[in-house]
Parts: sequence; C-alpha cells; structure tokens
Amino acid sequence: MVSLDSESDVLGRGDEAPPFELSGADGATYSLSDFADRDALLVVFTCNHCPYAKAKIDELNRLATEYDDLAVVGINANDPEEYPDDSFERMQELVERGEIQYDAYLFDKTQEVAAAYGARCTPDPFLFHNDGGTFKLAYHGRLDDAPNPDDEPSEREMAAHVETLLDGDQITAAEKPSRGCSIKWKPGNEPAYWDA
Repeated sequence: MVSLDSESDVLGRGDEAPPFELSGADGATYSLSDFADRDALLVVFTCNHCPYAKAKIDELNRLATEYDDLAVVGINANDPEEYPDDSFERMQELVERGEIQYDAYLFDKTQEVAAAYGARCTPDPFLFHNDGGTFKLAYHGRLDDAPNPDDEPSEREMAAHVETLLDGDQITAAEKPSRGCSIKWKPGNEPAYWDA
C-alpha cells in the first residue's frame, strides 16, 4: 500500500468549486446547487477499500450530523474494474447499512470531477464556504492530526475549520496535507498534474 499526501496544485483558496452532476448511492443525482442552502460544503474524495479512508468514516459521519449548516459529500472516483470493493453497488450497501451517513455519497464514474478538483488521495478533503450562492475553497487539507489508519487523533482539525467558517470568519491556518491511498485512475485517465 503506497500512501500519498494531498497537494493544492489545482485549486487554491478562493477558487470556485468545480461543478458536478453525479449519481448518489441513495439513488438520487446531485450537483452543487443541491447544497446551496448550506453555509459550508465539505467535498471529500474517498472510497470503500482504502484503510486511510475507512479510518475517517466515523469522523465524516460525525461532521455530517454535528453541523446543520455543513453538507458532507463523499465522492468515490476509483476504478472499480481494478478495485471491485470500490464499486457503486458496494457504496450502496454501505449507505443502506448506515455505515456511511454523509449527506451524499457520489460515484465519479468518469473520474473527471476528481481531476477537476486536483484530488490525489483517499481521503482528500476540500472545505468550501457559500459566498452568495457560489462555493469557494476555504481550506484543503486533512480531517485530523492522525496521519495513519491505526493512529488515534488528538485534534479534530477540520471540525475547528468548519466552526471558523460557520462563525463567519476566514480560515487563516496553514494547510496540512491529507494522507491516503492514491486515487486509482483508469488507464489513460491520469490528469496532467499526476506524477505519482
């Protein structure tokens, strides 16, 4: 298992969230406008099989239930041909069983959304604030200070950033990269920024 750190080489703070229209594990189709009533949006590129991603499911569920003005959206972009556990059907099972309780868990079948955001690893979190109906990047970085799947976090860093946003303040903290398994691109789908 090779781990990668996230980088902010595609989206910078203040950039608009790239649009998407993706199928959700709950049977609905979602776009950014579906979350326009929230003050903040956490888009996390994640998957079903990666130990790093699995270790953060509880924290993402907690964020989704803890903050009414935050939408937590998981996006799985991995190639299910090579990684069958990352299939859409498996996503549906995890949602139906209640293991995943995000506001939406979406499948990026073409991998175009992951490339547009500059996603590198699972999990790779992007926190946006709602600026008059447009989501703009406020922070790109890890969820907490536990870098490895078996580590216990001592600080809920993303929760603190969410509270800063919901209080109407700007996040000034330096970005700390997330760590996880690499995005599993389909052959030939690797974006221009990909050099792993």
